[in-house]
Amino acid sequence: MRVILLKDVKKQGKKGDVLTVKDGYGTYLVNNNLAVKETKGSINVLNNQKKQAAILEDKLVKEANELKNKIEKLKLTFKVKTGKADQVFGSISTKQIASKLEEQGIKVDKKKIVIDTTINTLGITNVKINLHKKINATLKVELQK
Repeated sequence: MRVILLKDVKKQGKKGDVLTVKDGYGTYLVNNNLAVKETKGSINVLNNQKKQAAILEDKLVKEANELKNKIEKLKLTFKVKTGKADQVFGSISTKQIASKLEEQGIKVDKKKIVIDTTINTLGITNVKINLHKKINATLKVELQK
């Protein structure tokens, strides 16, 4: 029996894959809404869904590139308190960076901001932002007295 997976199935395949399985297992997959039988109609629906997904993916990539260009032109400046020998009290977090970006009109989820080392020294630090699985932006963060 040939089936088209509607969801990811462990050790079988991902959503949209066409598989040849034994009749009993195919019936199990169909009854549990994990797959549909392969027919001309279901193949057409699958192809249309793949085309729509590709169009959406292209749109997301384009938007991420535009956002990347905006972010890489910015330099965020934070005023911090320092002690002796310019020792910074505390550090800058992803939440602070996200809120400062939002003030600039750029909305980025704080979970997408990646800080490799803690930002607790004066000067400029580069911070990576994952905008899309294919696109990363580099933001300059500066700490001043």
